[in-house]
Amino acid sequence: MNLPNKLTLTRIFMIPLFVLFFYLDAVPYHELIAAAVFMLAAFTDFLDGYIARKYGLVTNMGKFLDPIADKVLVSTAFILMLTRPWVFSYEAFGGWGIITAGISVALIMARELIVSGFRLIAVERGLVLAADKLGKFKTVTQDLAIVALLFTMPFLGNAGSMAGCAVGFALLLLATVLTVLSGCNYIIKNRQVLKEETK
Repeated sequence: MNLPNKLTLTRIFMIPLFVLFFYLDAVPYHELIAAAVFMLAAFTDFLDGYIARKYGLVTNMGKFLDPIADKVLVSTAFILMLTRPWVFSYEAFGGWGIITAGISVALIMARELIVSGFRLIAVERGLVLAADKLGKFKTVTQDLAIVALLFTMPFLGNAGSMAGCAVGFALLLLATVLTVLSGCNYIIKNRQVLKEETK
């Protein structure tokens, strides 16, 4: 097993650690520790891809595991934060905060499932689909939204926490828009995948 694949597996193994610290209320500022674990895991996403491309270490195992690790990490983080609804119900958002957050997370997860199914069809047809820049931007924005919200959680009710919530919430909305746009762009750009094969 090469280094990029080991980094990808490390990212997967860090997800339970992230979940543990997210809910470990007995530890002061445990959300900040969870944020640090998440950032480290997200960094391995950049690192394994960079090493694999630079040194020609791209493998079928990596192609399979890498997108799964990314989606599980981000999905887990968003779902966990929905179990802390007060993060999205802060007075600045009113009653619409948690509803908007729930819809955003649903759209993000729906996009990932649709694109994953789309890629499976492409693989069956022997087509290679290149990742686009918009998809990379949405991933970075998703990660930033998660980190911003995690860093705000221990300080809710304190001075400045309203601004932190607003930044995290704005990033979540931006991530949702980019996620939907990137998904639509990806499918439209590769629409030949859905064309019926001629016999």
